[in-house]
Amino acid sequence: MDIDGLYRVSGNLATIQKLRYKVEHDEQLDLDDGRWEDIHVVTGALKLFLRELPEPLIPFSHFDKFIAAIKIQDPSLRGRCIRDLVLSLPPAHHDTMKVLFRHLCRVVEHKEENRMSVQSVAIVFGPTLLRPASEESNMAMHMVFQNQVVEHILNHYGYIFPEG
Repeated sequence: MDIDGLYRVSGNLATIQKLRYKVEHDEQLDLDDGRWEDIHVVTGALKLFLRELPEPLIPFSHFDKFIAAIKIQDPSLRGRCIRDLVLSLPPAHHDTMKVLFRHLCRVVEHKEENRMSVQSVAIVFGPTLLRPASEESNMAMHMVFQNQVVEHILNHYGYIFPEG
């Protein structure tokens, strides 16, 4: 957790691909093996996995709803709306999100050492976890809101996942 640039710094792509191959082909995987000692390889593999999902963790069908919710001016209404949207996700998406965001909150707790603030984590994960079904001309504008959604979930994790 204290490695500088955790999730922001890229790992060696060839090594990430080797790790990916082992995971995808159900080969015996020992993360204590020296080949995976660079934490940026492991974090890079996780980011790659999430980025290449056919449907993002926040499904395409929910994209516009989350973007609309983050634009709500009233903070308490915005918070309830985002919490309700997270609760409405399919169970596999919801449960994966809960575990992933719990981990990312732990990363942020070490921001003094790893320099990964809420904003930094949101910049890394926003476009990966929440993206439209088709790339549109207003991609840059979407990215701002995608990052804000991730920031909001990180900042309100205990409210969104109360049993978490």
